[in-house]
Amino acid sequence: MKTREEALKYGLSFPDTYQEAPFHDPNWQLVRYKYNKKAFLWTYEREGFINLNVKVDPETAYFWRKAYSSVIPGYHQNKEHWNTIILDGSIPDKDIKLMIAESYDLIADSPTKRIYDAVARIPKGCVATYAQVAEEAGDRKMARAVGNALHKNPDPSTIPCHRVVNSKGELAGNYAFGGAWKQGEILQSEGVEVKDGIVDLKKYQWKNKKGS
Repeated sequence: MKTREEALKYGLSFPDTYQEAPFHDPNWQLVRYKYNKKAFLWTYEREGFINLNVKVDPETAYFWRKAYSSVIPGYHQNKEHWNTIILDGSIPDKDIKLMIAESYDLIADSPTKRIYDAVARIPKGCVATYAQVAEEAGDRKMARAVGNALHKNPDPSTIPCHRVVNSKGELAGNYAFGGAWKQGEILQSEGVEVKDGIVDLKKYQWKNKKGS
């Protein structure tokens, strides 16, 4: 990712967002969250490169700065809560997108973040249904949203979407992260028996705090 257009397009892919140029200067283009009008992505050109300002948790701000020399304390913003990403080609797209997604989640009351947090709690050796994850995330009616969020999972290594199955215990027909049979392979490596593409929910379903 090197262009402003790519960054803005990704920022606008999140729910309930809009673009704005609030300073009457076309060099500054922001993406805001509709319900509280807070900006989570600032874009501008500086010293020949497109820069992005993103909100960060203070605990992770320094992680990103140490990982990449092109991530620096927020330009013209609070250095503890904002980072600047210099799009010089040195940072993998997946990490740029992850930093933008983290900024969105900090600004927004994001159902997607609640879904990812719920999935991250599913223990190894267990599975959960889409409805169960939705309930953990605060609304059992958004089971479809669970599927959509997991299909865009930014970090499968920490958000174990392979542990989510449908209400019959069936695996995803085309698992997004590695192919049709990868989900079953990962589950079996974790001690979950998969037979004909189905997991026995009576045996392996997560007994979460809501008792689902």
